[in-house]
Amino acid sequence: MRRTIAEGECRPGDRLPPARDLSQALDVNVNTVLRGLRTLRDEGVLEFRRGRGVTVADGADQRSVLLHRARDLVTDAAHLGYSKDDLIDMIRGIS
Repeated sequence: MRRTIAEGECRPGDRLPPARDLSQALDVNVNTVLRGLRTLRDEGVLEFRRGRGVTVADGADQRSVLLHRARDLVTDAAHLGYSKDDLIDMIRGIS
């Protein structure tokens, strides 16, 4: 989902198919899909609206790209021996 949003295949306001349909298309358990959707909701990428289903949140395309970059930064820092706290201190030091 993050990739499709970041690449513009899904735009803010677009409605996602039901979790059951996604689970069949991805060949994974529906509970796995629901867990992933909840994670994306918690990250601000998706919105759950009663009666409208799951939609892509406003600004999700930019947020998705930024989250991906942040994850890459954390991974790179870990490979270089820096902890998340070290990374946070570095970021705070940037003016």
